[in-house]
Amino acid sequence: MKLTKTNIPDLLIIEPQVFNDERGYFFESYNLAKFTANEIPLTFVQDNQSRSSRGVVRGLHYQIAPYAQTKLIRVLEGAIFDVAVDIRNGSPTYGQWYGLELTAENKKQLLVPVGFAHGFSVLSDKTTVFYKCDETYHPNSERGIIFNDANLNIDWHLPKNEILVSAKDKTLPTFTENNSDFIYKK
Repeated sequence: MKLTKTNIPDLLIIEPQVFNDERGYFFESYNLAKFTANEIPLTFVQDNQSRSSRGVVRGLHYQIAPYAQTKLIRVLEGAIFDVAVDIRNGSPTYGQWYGLELTAENKKQLLVPVGFAHGFSVLSDKTTVFYKCDETYHPNSERGIIFNDANLNIDWHLPKNEILVSAKDKTLPTFTENNSDFIYKK
C-alpha cells in the first residue's frame, strides 16, 4: 500500500499494491493491520455504493459530531473527479479544496477524514462509487455546502451545462454560511 500526502494535512491518497496476470488482477482495498501500521487506525462500520451517469455532481456533504465520518472512496466502474474541502477551523488550509481523478483503472482511493466536506463529479457514461465510513449515516447530522460556491471555485472537470445536481444539493448553504464546528488538530 502506497500512501501519498496531499497539500492539505490529513487528506491522503491510497494506492493498493495490484497483482496482475493473464486472469485479471487482485488487490487489497482495505487492510486494518496495514492502516494501523501507517498510523491510520480506523474501524469502518458502513459501506456505501452509488451509481451515476456522466455529469452528476454529488456533494458537498459531511456529518457533524457525534456522527462525523471519515470516508475511504474508490471507483468500481468508470471515473470521477473526487473533491474534499477543508472545513476545520484553525487549519492552515481552511477553505481550500483538493481534487483527484479516481477511476476503476487507476484503483486509487482518497481517504477523507472528519472535518472535510466531500463530493464528486462523474466523468464517464456510467460510474459506480464505493466508500467505507467509520460512522453510520445519521440524517439529523447531515450537512453540506453548495457545489458551485463562488468562493471555493471548484473545477468539477465538466462543462457547466452538463452538470446534474439533486434538488436537495442545490439548496445547500455557501461556504461562508456554513457553520462548521470542526477544529484542526496538529
